[in-house]
Amino acid sequence: MTSHQPRKSAQQGRAKATMAAIVEAAARLLETQGGARLTTNHVAELAGVSIGTLYQYYPNKEAVIAAVLRREKAALLAGFEDIIARGLGPKSTIDALIDATLAHQYTRPRLALALEYIEPELGLLVEDHARDRRLVALVAQVVIEVAPDADARAAQDLVAICRAITNTAAMSGETDPTAIAPRLHRAVSGYLGLHA
Repeated sequence: MTSHQPRKSAQQGRAKATMAAIVEAAARLLETQGGARLTTNHVAELAGVSIGTLYQYYPNKEAVIAAVLRREKAALLAGFEDIIARGLGPKSTIDALIDATLAHQYTRPRLALALEYIEPELGLLVEDHARDRRLVALVAQVVIEVAPDADARAAQDLVAICRAITNTAAMSGETDPTAIAPRLHRAVSGYLGLHA
């Protein structure tokens, strides 16, 4: 079975910088070439490291792509955690979470789309479920504030609804997040029975 885990974790600054350069190089190649044409040789060359150095950290291209995916998902989760921690109030928090969702998809849209297609092939379901549970738990904190009588699965449904709208828009070629935001607001408000 192919390993999608790094060979080792970086402890020192230089090693962390090397791993970050490899991951960013893979992200750039995913944006321009997609996953099928990405090779570890191309990644190493763009990162400015030898192929041997790349293999010190990652056993194969799937592990490098998985690292890109983990980085992007961790950034989304950290953004949600930061928004919730700010205590903006329910409406402002919902607005900020929708903005963060769209930023995740549209800051680097070609990368987000490439990862969307590759993610199912990586076999990271356990990790994905753990991240999704954390994301749903964060959204649940807002749901409790704005709709305390909502169904217990409301946060899970809202995450699924927003993901479906955002991903479908991206896959159909929509490039303007400001056109998608009102649809997300209507979907969230409608689901929770709020006035938009």
